[in-house]
Amino acid sequence: MQARSLFTALSALLIPLAAEAQAAPPAKAHAIPQESSRAIPQATPRGLSGGLPGDSSASLPPHVSKSMPRPSDKRRDAAPLSPGAQALVERAFADLGGRKPLDCHVHILGLGTGGSGVYASPALRSWLRPWSRLKAGAVLAASGVTDPARADQQYVERLLSLASDFPVPPRLAVLAFDCRHTPGGERDLERTEFRIPDGYVLDLARSHPDTFVPVASVHPRDPHALARLESLAAQGVRVIKWLPNAQGMDPSDPSFDPFYRAMARLGMALLCHTGHEASVASADQRLGNPLLLRRPLDLGVTVVMAHAGNRGSSEDLDHPGRRARNFELFLRMMDDPRYAGRLYGDISMLAQTARSTGDLKTLLERADLHPRLINGSDYPLPAVDILVQPRVLWLAGFLTERERRQLDEIRRANPLLFDFVLKRTLRHPKTGARFPASVFVEHPAFAWRDAPEFEATPAVTSASAPIPGGL
Repeated sequence: MQARSLFTALSALLIPLAAEAQAAPPAKAHAIPQESSRAIPQATPRGLSGGLPGDSSASLPPHVSKSMPRPSDKRRDAAPLSPGAQALVERAFADLGGRKPLDCHVHILGLGTGGSGVYASPALRSWLRPWSRLKAGAVLAASGVTDPARADQQYVERLLSLASDFPVPPRLAVLAFDCRHTPGGERDLERTEFRIPDGYVLDLARSHPDTFVPVASVHPRDPHALARLESLAAQGVRVIKWLPNAQGMDPSDPSFDPFYRAMARLGMALLCHTGHEASVASADQRLGNPLLLRRPLDLGVTVVMAHAGNRGSSEDLDHPGRRARNFELFLRMMDDPRYAGRLYGDISMLAQTARSTGDLKTLLERADLHPRLINGSDYPLPAVDILVQPRVLWLAGFLTERERRQLDEIRRANPLLFDFVLKRTLRHPKTGARFPASVFVEHPAFAWRDAPEFEATPAVTSASAPIPGGL
């Protein structure tokens, strides 16, 4: 395990170096683009991203959409699972009752290759930011990226290959990620670590409709935010993703009320990070306070609190001058009868080694909350060895020693499957309580209403020109 982690860390350094040597873009490609003040309506061709607001993938030529990544034909080096590990996998799917498994929290990453429109900050390759450089390289290496010139395509090919190994084909909600915006509504590239366009995840979902569900990301300060919501809703998108700590939006800001009212009217849910953020550069951890989400809830928006607030502490807004753990604030929100039926929590990374096993015990024993919990992996993080250690969970009593060994074996073969089987196997150390099957199957909030025709759907360009992608 230590040798593998060391290899991952070394890969983190070598992959960006190869990218610089083989595919470094001109310096001017990273300049902040000029603003465009005109919204341009246009027809949206069926099967293409069609100019979703602010997406550089809007201008993808037809051959790009036709060459969307497919599952890799190359088999991984992992040996077939032992009979014991295979039995553990089969047990994890045995009681789903024919329902498809759901992962509501799957990140799409890349370097901007192949016309994806992805933007990755130059800081991620800078030796002046060694932690950012190491972090980005480690995640890409763990995600199966070996060729920087095909990083975006390899990432998706690997994801599709992992999904194809599930005994029951899963639905993966793939996440877009909008730029940070200034208070005036301009894109703040200086403090944006990466951007995944809405159009890219829509293209992926259209190319693989049985596997991917598109989740868009719209910053409410974008001058065209409301038009973007309308365009996305017309194309069947039902969920918007926010990471306020990194993207810089305060969910309690009254100026966002028109945005929330539009979401409620369009039947769109908000998947919002809660708690401290450690993976993406974040300037304001205060914005991860679960209590800030009362405003969209009070305006009728369905909210899914990612990670169940399971990290860090925030100001207790109900008791000025005090602080409380974010998980306690999450529970306070979930226990509020006003929000029953519209407030949910995803359990992504709750089994992460650095998180509280006490919180995991609480959720396992709170059977009253189980109908409002949704499975998520936060992939690719489960592929980074050091972040999730079955040994730690075994020592804490959540697993048997045999299960721990079998889960280590499954992770070596398929980290996405490992995350699913791990959370299906966990039990409360004292009571034996587990998460029920209902947590792990398709949820109405993540059903993609794929419109039958897109030709008449108007598209709106963002106030900003397309962002150059790549490192």
